[in-house]
Amino acid sequence: MAGLLDLLRKADRGLDVGIERITLDRKRRTVSLTETGALAGTMQVNLHWTAREAEPPRRSAREQFRALLNPNPFRPVTLGQAGSEPLAVDLDLGCLYEMTDGSKGVIQPLGPYMGDLHHSPYIRLSRDDRSGAPTGEMMYIDMDKRDQFKRLLIFVYIYDDTPAFDRTHAVVTLFPTSGPRIEVRLDERAAQARSCAVLLIENKGDGEFLVTREVRYVYGFQAELDRLYGWGLQWQRGFKPVGS
Repeated sequence: MAGLLDLLRKADRGLDVGIERITLDRKRRTVSLTETGALAGTMQVNLHWTAREAEPPRRSAREQFRALLNPNPFRPVTLGQAGSEPLAVDLDLGCLYEMTDGSKGVIQPLGPYMGDLHHSPYIRLSRDDRSGAPTGEMMYIDMDKRDQFKRLLIFVYIYDDTPAFDRTHAVVTLFPTSGPRIEVRLDERAAQARSCAVLLIENKGDGEFLVTREVRYVYGFQAELDRLYGWGLQWQRGFKPVGS
């Protein structure tokens, strides 16, 4: 865990951590895990976030126009006041999975859905971080069982119903056991969104696994992501255990 924390801190500072990084963005949306040699061992999926710095309020167009008409060189400069206090955001990492045998489900920190790394679906969420800790949240995927995966949708949602993607810097990173890490930044200011489909990992057949950047924000939660990607699961309201 300490090693991962050091890696994330160095990456945030832009230092060379000795591991090649592939950033998926609007210019490059896909990468082949087959070509990068990332099809063996346990792949780690990390969600890490920090609060954005509060921004000073902007003056309206009318206020700016009045300032131009009535300049006052003797008026002291007024610094923009800081915005509201940083919001305590609880981002959660999840995964919708579909296996080649047709079984489907979800991995998430709600209810008994933390997953299992040693039995189907061979995906496990290690912990639920509620505060944006430096190590964030971690999910594990057994790529030695890759032939049993049809498609995996990595997503992020806000547990407490408060839309706040515009108040956070969130990054989802895949750490394969070999090959470069794969990074996606959720840097679009979707102020009203409560969930985001981040990455789609698909078994294309003949040993080809493709990772596609999605970054599709929705106003609802898992059920809306389900409808968007045609998973066909049944959903009900879930809650986290108190004090967990």
